[in-house]
Amino acid sequence: MARKTSYTMRDFTLTAYQRFIETLKSNGYSFQTFQQSLESKIDGKFIILRHDVDLRAIQSFQTAKIENELGVSSTYYFRIVPQSNIPEIIRSIADLGHEIGYHYEDLTLARGDVDQAIRIFEKNLAYFRQFYPVKTICMHGSPLTRWDNKDIWKTYDYKDFGIIGEPYFDLDFEEVFYLTDTGRRWDGERVSVRDRVTSSWNLHFHSTFEIIQKVMEGQFPSQVMITTHPQRWENHLFPWATEWVLQNGKNIIKKLIIKRK
Repeated sequence: MARKTSYTMRDFTLTAYQRFIETLKSNGYSFQTFQQSLESKIDGKFIILRHDVDLRAIQSFQTAKIENELGVSSTYYFRIVPQSNIPEIIRSIADLGHEIGYHYEDLTLARGDVDQAIRIFEKNLAYFRQFYPVKTICMHGSPLTRWDNKDIWKTYDYKDFGIIGEPYFDLDFEEVFYLTDTGRRWDGERVSVRDRVTSSWNLHFHSTFEIIQKVMEGQFPSQVMITTHPQRWENHLFPWATEWVLQNGKNIIKKLIIKRK
């Protein structure tokens, strides 16, 4: 049995993120992008590493560099809004060997008009294909709005646009354990409006360091999709604390939204 490790560093820092990825690698996990997971099935222990770039795109470049230095490829989903859509960042991450995808929110942008939404989707998809031959997409939760962006696919089919996969439709979460830092915590189910999957897994982790310990003890699932929001991972104290305060405020609002549903 692995010896219990004591951590004194702050969670949700780039240092903690690097430790997390290093621990997974050293314990036999291979890494793949979402596109790779769809195009070539891999057996054994693997991580599908996904990043939703909601805000502060520069932080995505920081995590992308860490992964590149560790020989890891992952998927970065960019929104069309200015806080995420920074061309030089997108190009730089693609140049590091990572997959670029579209973090779509077109039904929200169209205020529920599905026909307008699909026109916006096609335009935005073509935009992101300037930087990378986008093959996968992932919905943005838009938790403070009334529209579920996935509902666009009740009328249209993303495969008609050369898309081979969307995680919420094209992964079997009974086989692949889903782990997300939604709410700036790993056990944020109670504050997640739409970043949810249907699964019978009954595993809960609170901190990154708890996950690291379980990996070292061999008590972590062998096939996992990990989703992070890179703006949450910060070494400098002031932006780290700012994110902590803002996210706690958002979590209160999201709890109220969930309670009303």
